[in-house]
Amino acid sequence: MAPARIPPIKVGHIDDVQELRKSKPSLIPERFVREMTDRPSPATVLPLSSSSIHIPVIDLSKLLWSSSSDEFQRELRKLAESCEDWGFFQVINHGMESGLLEGIENMAMGFFELPLEEKQKYKMAPGTIQGYGQAFVFSEDQKLDWCNMFALGVEPHFIRNPKLWPAKPDKFSETLEVYSTEVRKLCKNLLRFVAMSLDLSEGVFEKMFGVAVQAVRMNYYPPCPRPDLVLGLSPHSDGSALTVLQQGMGSSVGLQILKNNTWVPVQPIPNALIVNIGDTIEVLTNGKYKSVEHRAVTHKERERLSIVSFYAPSYEIELGPLPELVNEKNPSKYRRYNHGEYSKHYINNKLQGKRTLDFARI
Repeated sequence: MAPARIPPIKVGHIDDVQELRKSKPSLIPERFVREMTDRPSPATVLPLSSSSIHIPVIDLSKLLWSSSSDEFQRELRKLAESCEDWGFFQVINHGMESGLLEGIENMAMGFFELPLEEKQKYKMAPGTIQGYGQAFVFSEDQKLDWCNMFALGVEPHFIRNPKLWPAKPDKFSETLEVYSTEVRKLCKNLLRFVAMSLDLSEGVFEKMFGVAVQAVRMNYYPPCPRPDLVLGLSPHSDGSALTVLQQGMGSSVGLQILKNNTWVPVQPIPNALIVNIGDTIEVLTNGKYKSVEHRAVTHKERERLSIVSFYAPSYEIELGPLPELVNEKNPSKYRRYNHGEYSKHYINNKLQGKRTLDFARI
């Protein structure tokens, strides 16, 4: 019997928000207008001016180079508390040169400023997550994010689609290669200390992950005439082990994380990187360190740029809660599964809170 044909995914017409902003600056097509319950209501958002709550800041130099055991242990405890209570933290003194951060930001912005016909040479096909366009769209009536994305697989090389790596701006590929190598080093270091904060062997994650998968997504959010009606990026948790976010200098504050049923805006520290725990670490730690729902909102007058790197295990790896973190008082909350199967599940579902993690829950 011949295999059943999988019908093509019909996503309908998707407006390019940059082009909308140029040609019809006051128009918001209906597909971008959220239902009342999904809109970024001020009643559920902590005011940006509030000094009562900020995501933690981790000084990586105190973990890598400190000559004081007490200082090292204090920073390690702070990392453990950040992962357990927040799932998010900012990293300072991370070792990535400011010139490199500025370089990748310029390359990303240079790409988004290209003419539409040039960018569409690298168009994202429906149902895929690499290329230029909008990912995680699976129907003609699905609500859309006020955002343009450009996403690429980076490591290992077999996940790359060379046709999607752009010829312009000049040196885009070379800059991304150097940047991604440095992000990879950062993730490996952070995972060593995450393991140590759990009283595990510092190399446990690197050994388990095999040849780790790494991808990058650049997000551009143009100003929006009615930011109260739209979302820049739908609420979701990440399927990665770690996610590293760089926000463009001078961008509006757009990232918000959900804590105690309140959306908390994240004010980036200059030259810091924002790191969050992904679903993979939540599963491996049996829920001790949780991936956290987050979203992006827009601004009426200011644009926003972010560069997001995802670091995850090899697709062949079987994952489940680590035996050291399972006991009678804390039984296993997740089943064992193949990470490649979970990744397929993740990219084949629209962004919807932490729903994709149901795949692994017992």
